[in-house]
Amino acid sequence: MARFMAAATGADHFPAPSLPEVAFLGRSNVGKSSVINTLVGTKLARTSSTPGRTRSINFFEVRWPGKPRPEVIFADLPGYGYAKLSREISQDWPRFIEPYLNDRPTLALCLALVDINVPPQASDRQLLDFLDATGRDLVMIATKSDRLSNNQLRNALKSLAEAYPTATVIPFSAKTGAGRDEVWNKIRHSAAEFPATTFQS
Repeated sequence: MARFMAAATGADHFPAPSLPEVAFLGRSNVGKSSVINTLVGTKLARTSSTPGRTRSINFFEVRWPGKPRPEVIFADLPGYGYAKLSREISQDWPRFIEPYLNDRPTLALCLALVDINVPPQASDRQLLDFLDATGRDLVMIATKSDRLSNNQLRNALKSLAEAYPTATVIPFSAKTGAGRDEVWNKIRHSAAEFPATTFQS
């Protein structure tokens, strides 16, 4: 159902535009790899106990069960906001991350991951403001939701909604699978709605 395509550390390394793409963005310790692996049902993206390990945009082809060809591409972007690596990663943004988010013709959906267990962070606000400016379709994924009680989760989601009133927020747990179907629904809808005229043959 999914396979690794390429790791890009520059805009000239991006795969040729072909299918709708879904970008995964978030702080270095937010659990991006765990979310991707939960969605595809296999250990596709490497998880690490060391934040900031991903330094490239990693592209993965994904196909639905029973379909002969891939339907969508996942793009796992480098994490941000980890103190020891923030300077290096901030240098990567203008070099190839900003060009990807601004100019990629096949980018159909951005999934901005935030840790539901911590208050809204300035770096998350900067990301969401940047994505708003690009006009990209955006959904916020509130990770690690299983660590909160129902009341705590409700309060945390309310805080996120107040901090980011324009964003759709989906609580997600890689441990329990909560939110998996809802995120897939968003991905499928964005892929189906994305204009095929933007693709190159």
